[in-house]
Amino acid sequence: MKTTSCRTRVVPLLLGALVCLAGLAWSGVGRAAETDAARPGRVEVMLAAEYRKDGEAIKQHFVEAGLANVHLQFMKQGQPPPNIGVGREVTAERARAAIRLAKKYNRGVTILLPTHLFPAHYVTIASSSFDDTVEYAIQDEELRQLEDPALTTEQFHELYRQFTIMRVPASKKGRVF
Repeated sequence: MKTTSCRTRVVPLLLGALVCLAGLAWSGVGRAAETDAARPGRVEVMLAAEYRKDGEAIKQHFVEAGLANVHLQFMKQGQPPPNIGVGREVTAERARAAIRLAKKYNRGVTILLPTHLFPAHYVTIASSSFDDTVEYAIQDEELRQLEDPALTTEQFHELYRQFTIMRVPASKKGRVF
């Protein structure tokens, strides 16, 4: 029976670990210098069918507002929900732009979706993917507070979190077993 030394088993493991660490370090080079413009995050928007013919122009409005990675979808009929959701690292400027465009193209914003449901740099407008247990009604005055250009990103998200805590217990709908 042939035995192998400890050295012949450990050296390949150490070399493998070194290669992995070098790869991780290389892939992170320059990441700290990235700005939101470099990785803007996705913006998903559901619009009423009446806007389908203006899709390219609407997409251009989003790009001009700093929301370049926008994906538009159109309902076949009816109106999409008047909600908006933003990820926890979306800048206040981008969030305000999303609110402004949601008000313009989606009959306003009356519902906020909590940040913990989304990736960090993600924005959704008029999503029908959530039920009423995670929807938080927002009043016009509260929405105006979020639109205040003086808010920093941290202040914006603190206010957003305050508006998405349960104020009134959700009513139970349907059958409860």
